[in-house]
Amino acid sequence: MIAYPLFLGSLGFWEIFLIVLVIVLLFGGKKIPELMRGVGKGVKSFKQGMNEVEDELKEATKEFDSITKEEEKK
Repeated sequence: MIAYPLFLGSLGFWEIFLIVLVIVLLFGGKKIPELMRGVGKGVKSFKQGMNEVEDELKEATKEFDSITKEEEKK
């Protein structure tokens, strides 16, 4: 069994082509780069937020480990 991301499992070439065509007709050729730029900024912001959370978790883990080692010495 192949796992497909989200709903993309049953989409073929013609379905994707139709979706792209509708997007071009709705937004126009000039608005698509702006739309993609906005999506890119959103993804970048999301990744930055995830990295910050990961860093905070690592720092908290280090603090917990140091406290645990100090208690073991006593």
